[in-house]
Amino acid sequence: MIQAFGLTSNPRKELPPAADDVSFEARAGRVTALLGEPGAGKTTVLRLMLELQQGRGITYFRGRPLHRIAHPSREVGVLLGDVPGHPARTVRGHLRMLCAAAGVPVRRADEVLEAVGLVSLRDERLGTLSRGMDRRLGLACVLLADPHALVLDDPADGLSGRESTWLHGMLRAHAAQGGTVLFTTADPKEAARTADRVVTLEQGRLVADQEAAEFSRTRLRPRVAVRSPHATRLAALLTKQARTSQRSVEVVHEGGNRLSVYGSTCADIGETAFRHGIVVHQLADEVGDMGPGAGAARECEPHGGHGRHRVGEGRRRTSGIRPTPCQRPPTARSVSTQSRGRPPTRPGPRTPQRNHPSTPPARRRRHP
Repeated sequence: MIQAFGLTSNPRKELPPAADDVSFEARAGRVTALLGEPGAGKTTVLRLMLELQQGRGITYFRGRPLHRIAHPSREVGVLLGDVPGHPARTVRGHLRMLCAAAGVPVRRADEVLEAVGLVSLRDERLGTLSRGMDRRLGLACVLLADPHALVLDDPADGLSGRESTWLHGMLRAHAAQGGTVLFTTADPKEAARTADRVVTLEQGRLVADQEAAEFSRTRLRPRVAVRSPHATRLAALLTKQARTSQRSVEVVHEGGNRLSVYGSTCADIGETAFRHGIVVHQLADEVGDMGPGAGAARECEPHGGHGRHRVGEGRRRTSGIRPTPCQRPPTARSVSTQSRGRPPTRPGPRTPQRNHPSTPPARRRRHP
């Protein structure tokens, strides 16, 4: 079990501390996610827990602070960022070096290579590994001393869906054997899908500490995705029906023929569309984010329209300048056409014809 009490980082001049009185616990046999947007203080909390950064508060790993543990690598495995190591060193050589530093047998390197699926790449250089293979090597380094607790900072960052599924499966297997797993993430759907408990940070403060099911119910907002060629008419009918029955239903036109309906069900929407003869091409339950930045997408919605745009797209439309056709690079056809015409003259001062070097000077007539 990991217990954190009052973790607070040192103040940064006029800015508030990156972590302010954060207290939570990660229990053994469970996967705990530390959720927060970039800059919420997740990495700072981990560094305070591991005594890598000065601040206030204390963290207990099975009842002992880290500086009181004789062999910390056998108690907690840590992965913060990429795997440190010389890019010319081989995967197997790097793990054997860590075995010597942690005081574990050298054969442990081959065991963790087989566990993470890197046996075929044991002779590869660290500098040639892909992002997914680098994450696998990082997990092998974490598991090398067979620690009880795993602490990982955004381990699925940059991974594909398949690699991310494999990684979380390994973390779940470690928790099933009685270990403690704590990882950070900025994706609320990933936290709800892979963790047993979700601890939410916002601007360095703890705002929620919930079970995954409760987090999905309160912090994630269920919705129904609808796609119909008559989306505008269906949206008006659903809004009118909700107003008549005094139900809290929100209909958002996502653009084109797509709708997102909050507060209703697939059955109610399907029955409404059937009664009014509206064709529906898609009707599915989804989960949308209702976290701190959930309303940012609506800020770019035009006042007179129904479409919703992303924040980045809205900025490009308001601040960008569209290139005119004359700004485009000439095509091969236009270049060949220009080459057949008269070549352009060079700009410069115009000289008289009599001083031009290619014109011979006129002979003067001598008088007797």
